[in-house]
Amino acid sequence: METYESREDYLEAILIISKRQGYCRSIDVSIELSYSKPSVSIAMKKLKDHGYILIDEKNHIILTDIGEEIAKRIYDRHLTLTKYLMSIGVSEETAKTDACKIEHDLSEESYNVIKKLIK
Repeated sequence: METYESREDYLEAILIISKRQGYCRSIDVSIELSYSKPSVSIAMKKLKDHGYILIDEKNHIILTDIGEEIAKRIYDRHLTLTKYLMSIGVSEETAKTDACKIEHDLSEESYNVIKKLIK
């Protein structure tokens, strides 16, 4: 697999797309992340080979239990960090962009404190 962060971004995108439209295909991931179709195809093969996704007969991407666990964890971090940044005055667009950058590297301790602050 490419990088830890890249894997998480792909899994999070699959989760978001699946929630939004009920299914996810490689082309949807390509559009969502603004990545080329060949890059996404290679990444999907690696995710499948590592057991994070399954691809059904309609070419729909399905998260495995471990893939879904990672995707939900990252998505929760993204939402929490976006809310926190907006609560301290950051614009929504900037907060979403910055949350994407922070969500992968923030320690569990810091994340838990921020999560408590916004609840």
